Amino acid sequence: MSQPVYEFKAEIRNDLGKGASRRLRREGHVPAILYGGSEDAVSLTLNHDKIINAADHEGFYSHILTLHIGGKKQQAILKDVQRHPFKPKITHLDFQRVSAKEELHTNLPIHFIGEDAVKKAGGVVVHQMNDIEIACLPKDLPEYIEIDVSALEIGDNIHLSQITAPKGVTFVELTRGEDHDPVLVTVSKPKAEKVEDDAPEAPEAPEVAGDDEDDKE
Repeated sequence: MSQPVYEFKAEIRNDLGKGASRRLRREGHVPAILYGGSEDAVSLTLNHDKIINAADHEGFYSHILTLHIGGKKQQAILKDVQRHPFKPKITHLDFQRVSAKEELHTNLPIHFIGEDAVKKAGGVVVHQMNDIEIACLPKDLPEYIEIDVSALEIGDNIHLSQITAPKGVTFVELTRGEDHDPVLVTVSKPKAEKVEDDAPEAPEAPEVAGDDEDDKE
């Protein structure tokens, strides 16, 4: 199966404000902003159907995207997605320009492999983190970070410092000091099944003289 191509046609929008954004959404478009680099921020609009389809793919959030704006190509990464609270709609996008010579910061998803081996050994894999903040040049940007947990036993865990970063990639959290070495995954015991005992019978109420109708005058 071929990898999706993340290229989108974007148009510059000059009609700004909440009212204009609502009209764009009703017409099937997504308001967006592109910022970063040495250029000013620019407001854009993109086709909602193309964006919502791309949003089903993990790579949309970690790949370098290509925006076609006014006949020119601009590479960018997705920095933020705003969604409708209950409808399957994207309401706004933030893109950051990418320059081949400038280091970029983004979050990459973690792919945990070998979980079946842990389960067969009686352990439960618990993901403490699902993505990692990285820094690298665009040419070195990987699609995801892979972590093999197959050798872990109950009580084991993996810290970020135990992972080998891909070539040209820096794990940002580790640059912040010794106290910044988060646990990425742990293996715990399965929860014991709760056995429900039969509920104890309620104690009988003590007999009180005069309760029976026969005792009443």
